[in-house]
This record gives sequence, structure tokens and C-alpha cells, in this order.
Amino acid sequence: MSLLQRIQQLQFTQKAEAERLLLDFINGVFPLQVVACELRPQVISLNSFNGFITLADGERKFFKTHTEQDNVIDEYYNAGLLADAGYPVIQPIHSSTTAGQHLLIYDVIESPSVFDVAWAIERGDDAESLPALTAAQNRADDALWAIYQQTIGEQSAADSANAPIHQLFYHRLAGGRLKRFYGQQTTVKLIDAVYDLREVRSVRWSINGQIYGETLNDIIKRAINLLQPTRADVSIIGHGDAHNGNVFFADGQSLLYFDPAFAGRHHPLLDIVKPIFHNVFAMWMYYPAEKRRTTPVRFSRGDDLWTVAYDYNLHPVRRMFLQSKVERVLTPLVIELARRGQLRSDWRAYFKAALFCCPFLTLNLADADRFPPEISLLGLAMAVEMGGESDTARSAIDTILDNVERSL
Repeated sequence: MSLLQRIQQLQFTQKAEAERLLLDFINGVFPLQVVACELRPQVISLNSFNGFITLADGERKFFKTHTEQDNVIDEYYNAGLLADAGYPVIQPIHSSTTAGQHLLIYDVIESPSVFDVAWAIERGDDAESLPALTAAQNRADDALWAIYQQTIGEQSAADSANAPIHQLFYHRLAGGRLKRFYGQQTTVKLIDAVYDLREVRSVRWSINGQIYGETLNDIIKRAINLLQPTRADVSIIGHGDAHNGNVFFADGQSLLYFDPAFAGRHHPLLDIVKPIFHNVFAMWMYYPAEKRRTTPVRFSRGDDLWTVAYDYNLHPVRRMFLQSKVERVLTPLVIELARRGQLRSDWRAYFKAALFCCPFLTLNLADADRFPPEISLLGLAMAVEMGGESDTARSAIDTILDNVERSL
């Protein structure tokens, strides 16, 4: 575990010690006279940390880093590439991109994140912001589609293999994270008992009346094959991790990208996976206790079929994010790739394989200190829905992709 990974973990339990370690790190890496560090532990900071530093002259700066225990990519933070492509991206004033020492320093950003604005809307604290946020999201997605069209091109297998975005998907599946989270000695507490992950990964599922013919082991195996990064394919210049925690709502009217840790040239379908899942379906991941209170989850099990039913109604702000991204980016993208003869025949399975990684591998669903049993089960069910194909009634994500396919 690197020093930054240790700081990321300590920020929630030993904040003063984490800040002391960070102060030493920053003064050792950057030509700055930093006298104080202030970490901001946030629910959105699942694999990262951020906060403020104070310089000897009293000036304050903002910092952010992303930590990845099983990192295999060397080049991160292509903020200049994004800016040159036309993205409204906040540029760092100091940066360290050395492996294991990734950290960027910015002027203080006063605007709220879209994550915070959307959560306030969902909780009923800021309902009046929804129309302005909707308009800003629509404009941002129209601009994103325009950038895709302007930057689309071929990418060699070698260049694809080095794209930072694969750290979010393939390398989490094929690397150590899958084994650490759900290895043979792992157990998970669900609603009625504690289960061995070997059993959890080998059963079939019925979720909200939808039967899935594949087990988690089947989905994992297929996803590893589909997401193999060493493949020549179409690519665009993209942010790669543009969930709402990495986007600011500037002046209540426009969106600004931030923290381009996984920016680069990569497949356009991969580029929109994180915002589609995390901005729409994933609030249980950030607020598990609150979502436990508002999300009924029912569970029964047979010999090889587990039945889950849950009520996870999407708030209008979540439906807005989904509609904007699907109508303004995903659907025209699939149509254009088909027109150009560049649409993968397995595009749907490829897209769903990456979606599967979001609920399954962003955090450890077997971590009882973080997730109540009901939410662990909800996360597992969503992982199956994202990665598998429903055989009877159609899941929400399959219904969306059915509609996209009908546009071809």
C-alpha cells in the first residue's frame, strides 16, 4: 500500500494523522512552503481524497488525488489533452504524475459539485435548482457529443492497452481487487445469514421478476474477456471518470470538468459508463444507511436460485441525468458508429460489462463496516442486472438499451 492509499483510508478514522502524513508528502514533492493540510472526508471520495493546503504566506489552495491499489497504468491526469479537445476543464497549477505520487493542486474552487447539488435536490433541500441543472446538463451533453464527433479516430491495440480508463474496469477485474473483495475466503452478511462468496458467485438470480441465466462467475468471466484492453478499436478523447463528483456547477449555469485522472483516448462507450451508473443508480453506495431506510429489499433462496425484490425508485434528478446522457450521447453515438461501420457487434455486452464493474468493484460489497446487509444484497443484485441479460421481464438498463438498439 502506497503512502497516498494509506492517507485515503486514514482520513475517515485518524484524520489528524492523515493530515500530518500528507503535509510531509506535499512538502517533499512540491516546491511549496505548505504549513497546514486540511482533508475533507466525503462520501463521494470512494477511492480518492481532497482538501485544502495553506502556504506560508497564508494563501490557500485546493488539492485532489485518486488512489488505486492495483495500478498498472503510468500516465494519468491528461488535463491538457482535454482542454485542447474543447472540454471546459479546470487546470491544475501544480501536479505530480509520478506513479504512486499522483496529486494535483488547484486554485480554490468555490462552485459546488454537481454531486452535492443533485443530492440536495433529491433530499428536497434545493428543488428550485433542478431546471437550471437540467439545462446545464443538456448543454454539457450536447457539447460532449460534439467533442466525440470532432475527436473520433482509430486507436492501435498498443495505445489502447495504455489508456488510463482501463484501470477502472479491466484491471480491477483481472487484478488484485476482485480477489481481495470476493476471494475464496471471503464472506458477506446478507439479510438472513452470512454467506461464503463461493456460493454467492455460483447461484443464479431472479431480480424483480427478471430471471438471469448466468451466475456472477459467468458474468465476471465474460467481462474479463470483453474488456480486454489490448484491442485496436475506435476511440475519442474523453474524461473517463466524469461522474458528478468530478463536475462543478459553475455560477448555477454551466458544468466544469475536474480531476481528469483517467482522461485520454479510449473507446467512447467506456467514457460514459461511470456517469450513467454513478449519477443515476448508485446513491446507495454513497449513503448506505439512508438508502437502507428508504429501500425495501426482500430476499429468498432456493438450491441454486436466489430471489431478490427491491424498490429503488429513481428521483426525477436521477432520471434527468439518465435521459440526457442516453438521448444526447449514447443513442447518437451508437447510430454514428453503426453508420461508420465501427460499431462492435458485441457493443451491448461490452457496455454492460463495464457497467457491471461499477456496483461490483468500486467498493467491497462484503465490507460489513460500510454496508448494511440489505445494501450489500442490493449492490449484488444491481451488479447482476448491469452485467447480465434479463430473460423474462426487462430490467431498467436492458429496457434502455433495447430502445437504443431500436434506433439503429
